[in-house]
Order: sequence, then structure tokens, then C-alpha cells
Amino acid sequence: MSMIQMKITLDPRDKLPVHRQLADQIRFAIQVGELRAGEKLPSIRSVAAEHGIAINTVAKAFRGLAEHGVIAAGTRSRYTVKGAVDETRYGARGVSATKAEVHGAIAKLDKGLFPGAFCKITEDYLTGDPDLCNVIHADGSGTKSLLAYLHFRETGDASVFRGIAQDSIVMNLDDLLCVGVSGRILISSTINRNAKRIPGTVLAELIAGTEEVLATLRAQGVEIHSGGGETADVGDLTPTVVVDSCATAVMPKGDVITGSAIRPGLAIVGLSSAGRALYESTDNSGIGSNGLTSARHDLLSREYGRKYPETYDGQIDPSLVYCGPYRMGDPLPGSALTVGQALLSPTRSYAPVIAALLQEHRSRIKGMIHCSGGGQTKCLHFGRGVHYVKDRLHPVPPVFRAIQRASGTGWKEMYRVYNMGHRMEIYCAPRDVRVIVQVAERFGISAQQIGETHKSADGRNRLSLMHGRRKLSYEGAGRL
Repeated sequence: MSMIQMKITLDPRDKLPVHRQLADQIRFAIQVGELRAGEKLPSIRSVAAEHGIAINTVAKAFRGLAEHGVIAAGTRSRYTVKGAVDETRYGARGVSATKAEVHGAIAKLDKGLFPGAFCKITEDYLTGDPDLCNVIHADGSGTKSLLAYLHFRETGDASVFRGIAQDSIVMNLDDLLCVGVSGRILISSTINRNAKRIPGTVLAELIAGTEEVLATLRAQGVEIHSGGGETADVGDLTPTVVVDSCATAVMPKGDVITGSAIRPGLAIVGLSSAGRALYESTDNSGIGSNGLTSARHDLLSREYGRKYPETYDGQIDPSLVYCGPYRMGDPLPGSALTVGQALLSPTRSYAPVIAALLQEHRSRIKGMIHCSGGGQTKCLHFGRGVHYVKDRLHPVPPVFRAIQRASGTGWKEMYRVYNMGHRMEIYCAPRDVRVIVQVAERFGISAQQIGETHKSADGRNRLSLMHGRRKLSYEGAGRL
């Protein structure tokens, strides 16, 4: 289908500017394959004349698409489609697995003492000790809080938000683990709510849930404490509730896992994201806290969109809003969990396992990667000239299979958006795999070697991943 055949609908009365309406519709057409790579778009003048809009409006739309890498400028103001991004459904919902714009925005910022580390690390500005360094990290539960909101509105059960408190903590804590932080972690929480929809009972469960999670972690040998937090009523900004946290630690510079040791010749051990660890009270679906925007829309039925329009962005194409076959109480195929339980399964923390490994085998760990944003492609941001080969992955948990079946999302996108079965990777010498696996299994977590690292032929970080007998290939942004 050419752009001439596309049905472009522009409404000057809409709150969304006309240039954004035009750009969004073209971008969506590219993402779903209606406009294909190499296809030339009509001239700016012809588009303006056809739709009765200013030439500058069309030019602004095309320039924005070019800046996003969706189309490329040619001669005589003609633009060519560069091709659909791999994250079609995810990107069409206004979210990004690659976070290309974020990485571009921070590209020129100081990367800290150890530029290759998983988190930014600075001098010890807190105490001024030249032998110590500071690590600070901010993250949150993302749109998973909307699933808790749906459950709460449907059942009146506010206790579901205790899991959201855990999600927010773990998304910070487990990133800190990757640079070798093992103790004296201070965490602060921020809750932004719409007070008309989120009552005090929800706040009480979030706060109690935070304390409960921290106590559980301390009982497992993880020294983490609450530094308080902030609760803000910001109804104009937040239709429902947003739960974020910030964690910080002070550690010896000599203990930092810098990431520089991630190089060819290592084994990759993957720690399963599913099942039930000894310190967990219920089975874990493995979903984590990434990709929940698509998971929610792809699995849940349109009923939720009709009843709770505050839970989605009205600018999303209606065909991608709550377009799944399930209600939250329906059984998840291949699992003892319901769909709602699987989506709300609290993000597992690997902190007890990593704390034990750091105490007993720190020298054996060459690197750690938390497969959160970017899923199995997260590794592409670390190491230099490394070809990551993941050819012995854990079985794909039922929740991810259900998402793929319901949405028809390609497996390549699935592995870029979701963890797909393991959310923590430990890089070590091949001879040390057994030791790493044994420590994980002490905590009831399945672990196995899921691949190894090789030298990249062209100096660019690359990933080859086997889904069954199918090889999926990914590459980093460039030579690192």
C-alpha cells in the first residue's frame, strides 16, 4: 500500500496538533507494514494540497519522522521509508524497548568513574572518602501499577498494591547488584496519585508493602533500609497512580564490578525469572516489570478500556487498546495462575542470591546484566566488540507464550521487549558455571548456562539468540 492509498484523517479541532496527527498515522503505517522500506513518500507540496494543510505543517511532520529514524530525506524534499522498527506493537503504543531517544539525550553526559558499568558510579561525594564511591539509581513499577488499579477497581482489594511496592524496589535494587553493591542500601519511594481514584487504603498498602519487602530482604542477608519518601496528589498529571523509588549506596571502589571484564570467552549463566524461590510465598510467572504496557493491552479484553479509559493513552490507535481475549480472572493457558495473577506477579529480586555470590565468590563474577528494559538485548550495551550467543535458554514461561499467541507479535520483538524466562545474567569463566548454578539452586531458583561470549567480527556488539531452531540476530548501535 502506498501513502496515496492510505486513509489519512486529519482533524484541526483535535487537541493533538495536525503535524503530530500526520506523523503518527504515517509512523503507524510503517510499523504495521502498510508502508514498506524503500517506498518513496509523496512530495511535501502534494500532501499539503491533498489534505488542505500548510506546507510547513507537512514539512514539520516529515522532519520529526526523519529525526526518529523512520524516514530519510532525499533530493527535492522527497522522503523515503527507512523501514519498520522491530518493536512494532510496543512502539505504536508510545513506548520503546531500545530507548534510543533516551540514550541519545544522555550520550554526552559524564559516564562516571567506570563508563562500562551497569550503573553510573561517582566519587564519594557523600562522605569524601577517596577509596569509596557512590551509586544511585532511580526506577519504578512502570505501567504495572495500572494492572493493580484494574484489580482494585474490579474487586476492592487494595492489598494487590503490595506487589507494586516490590516491583518498584526491585527495579532499583537489582540494577545496583550488577555493579557489586551488596549492603547498606538506602531506598526512598515516591507515590504520585490521583486522590479521586486512589484512596488512602491504597497508600497504606503501598507503604506497608515497602516495609514488608525490605524486612524480607534483610532476613535473607540483604542490608537494605527505608529512607522515607514522598506522596504527592497530582491529579492533573496522573490519572491513577505512579510508584517510583530511588536507591543509593556507598561502596569501596575496589569492589565495583566495572563491566570491563565482559569480553569474549566467558560463559553466561541465566537465573530463571519464573517458579518459586525459597523466599517467595507464591509462584512467580516471570513477567517482571518491563513490557507491561503491551502485555496488558495484548492479553486483556476491550471491556477494560470501556470501563476504565483513564488507564490508557487516548492517542493510541484504537485497534491496539485492550485488544486481547482474556479477563483478569481467566485461567492462563499452561499455568496454574490466572491471567491477572500472572500479569501482577511481583518482580523477583535476585538480591539474596547475588549477596551470597558476592560474599563467597566475588572474584569469579566478571559481570552481571539485569535483563530489564530491552529484554534479552540488554547485553548489547555492555562490553566491547562482543558477540553474545544465547543458544541454551530457559523454557519460555506460559505468560510470554500467551502474549505472543494473543498478539501475533514476532519472536524477535518478544525477546527485545520481555525477559522471556531469565532476568539476571552472570558472566563467568566456563569452569565457574557449576559454582554459580549451585548457589542459585540453594535459593530455589533454576539456573543454567544459557550461552557464551565470542569476539565480534566487525567490532560491533552483536547478539545471536536461538528460539527453538530459529536464529534471531540483533546488533548494537555501533562500534563501542
